[in-house]
Parts: sequence; structure tokens; C-alpha cells
Amino acid sequence: MYWSVLILSGIFEAVWALALSASNGFRNWRAVGVFVVALTISMSGLAFAMTEISTGTAYSVWVGVGATLTALWGIYQGEEPATLARISLLVLLVGSVIGLKVVS
Repeated sequence: MYWSVLILSGIFEAVWALALSASNGFRNWRAVGVFVVALTISMSGLAFAMTEISTGTAYSVWVGVGATLTALWGIYQGEEPATLARISLLVLLVGSVIGLKVVS
């Protein structure tokens, strides 16, 4: 259960990061609202997961999930190039997250 909450929290990390970008310096109130809600859910889930999963592992997984999804969204939107190096590094990042789960 803790790992599921942690992964979900990482997904919400990507949501708040994208909403923060879309907020246009906190001028787009709809995006600001999404940012605040997603940030609250993400941080609450991370805090909950850290009651059972070590801080270093939980934080690394949380950031890895959020960073991977944010980068993939940028590629999907055409804002970032889908180079072999970028995709390979994202695969390595996902593999590292899975590896942390395996050794924990």
C-alpha cells in the first residue's frame, strides 16, 4: 500500500509541476488551483509513504516518477525532442526506480 501511495504521489508531482508551468507566473488561476491541489496530494502521499519507506528511497522514487512523467509529457507535447539519449536516460531512470523497489 505504501508503495502504491508513493507512486501515485509521484504522478501528482508531475501534475503540479506541469500546472506550475501552465500557471504563467501564478497569473492563470485555474492552473494555480490545480497546482495547489496536486501539490497537497503529492506531499501528503509522500509523507504517508515515508512512515514505512526510508526517506532516501521514498524521495528518490517520488522524484523519479515525477521527473519521468514530466519529461514524457514534454516529449508528447513536442516541447522536448525525443532523442535516443533522452529516451535511454528516462528508461534508466525508470529502471532505477524499479531497482529501488526491488532492494527495499
